[in-house]
Amino acid sequence: MNFKKILIAVDNSTCSEKAAKAGYELAEKFDAEVALVNIIEPVPANVNSDLTLAPVFLDTYDNSEENSHVLLKEIEGKFSNGIKTSYLSVVDTAAHGIIQQSDEWGSDLIVIGTYGRTGLYHFLMGSVAEHVARKSACPVLIIPNKSDID
Repeated sequence: MNFKKILIAVDNSTCSEKAAKAGYELAEKFDAEVALVNIIEPVPANVNSDLTLAPVFLDTYDNSEENSHVLLKEIEGKFSNGIKTSYLSVVDTAAHGIIQQSDEWGSDLIVIGTYGRTGLYHFLMGSVAEHVARKSACPVLIIPNKSDID
């Protein structure tokens, strides 16, 4: 396999930093470009009596978009080592947003971290990484939180 476009899904967690490190290492080996994707999960909207969105929702969205850009820039600065990086940020649910951004960008590989939750929480919530792996059109590399990538 020859990966030329590697999409790395990141959030503000240790497991996503491990995924970013692994993704950039692969990009260096394959001389690939990278897209960092951060999904802004939708905030439940408050609806005013005149059926308009409450300003709180719009402020939260603006703040989330700014925070997302700051996060992507930090991850690139920490791990990219000069590798060409694009930023993708969208309001969506995590798994759907990652898959959609991967399809639109044309990635050859998705790298994603997983928290490694088990038991009732995993049963009730599922795993974003598992969902992405099942629905993605390209291979998915799942980096467990317990991995030794530091």
